[in-house]
Amino acid sequence: MGILSFCNNWDNMDRRRFLIKSACALAGSLAGFNLFSKAFGHPGSQGPPRIALIIDDIGYGNAAAGRFLKAGIPMTFAVLPRLQNSHDLAIELHDRGHEIMLHQPMEPYQSGFDPGPGALYVGDDEHRIMDIMNANIAGVPYAVGVNNHMGSRFTACRREILETLGVVKRNKLFFVDSLTSSRSKAYRTALELHLAAACRNIFLDNIVAESAVIGQLFKLRQHALVCGRAVGIGHPHPETARAIDTFVNCLNDRDVSFVHASDIL
Repeated sequence: MGILSFCNNWDNMDRRRFLIKSACALAGSLAGFNLFSKAFGHPGSQGPPRIALIIDDIGYGNAAAGRFLKAGIPMTFAVLPRLQNSHDLAIELHDRGHEIMLHQPMEPYQSGFDPGPGALYVGDDEHRIMDIMNANIAGVPYAVGVNNHMGSRFTACRREILETLGVVKRNKLFFVDSLTSSRSKAYRTALELHLAAACRNIFLDNIVAESAVIGQLFKLRQHALVCGRAVGIGHPHPETARAIDTFVNCLNDRDVSFVHASDIL
């Protein structure tokens, strides 16, 4: 690298640091709290409030997952089954210290949306559900939990979700309800089964723009400060990865801790 290129890169890094701090200060003020204020934990909690970040839709390619490693925090990667890179990515991400979940495809309300291979559909009988789930779990090495991919229609159906969560429990996994629909019965059913479970609190990137994702991350932080814990779900967009990196760099006071999803349950 020539001197001119190095100087230009250095200027760009300084400019980015300035923009990061400005974005953080603005997002913090819009969220209604001081960025450097001390956090208060939920009554009875130990240590700082906890944030679990789940990155869905892993399995299509190495580059998408690799973008999130720069942040240097524990993350949970939800891996889609039966894709070309699903098996190898689950192993690689686990070996880098991250947590792996099965991102189980389920039927949505929108008939034009394909949940992908290994999906569960309303009307599937107990044996089909068991066979599909067991095969998908076996195909995602190191999976310790399950969350739903799509599934707005499926998670609203009591019988089907009960049988699905029965397989999750028999495999000694936990469950996170992605809450793709307000009609979801999945979380309540998991609790009835005495299954370790949690709910998604905030989707990070319904709007795929770095500034919008940063705003969602600050909302997630605020939820954690009030409730002691928070679960955010994002997707493997470059904008989401950059926003998480920016957000982590903003938290100089480390008033929250980043943990795997299993540590939120």
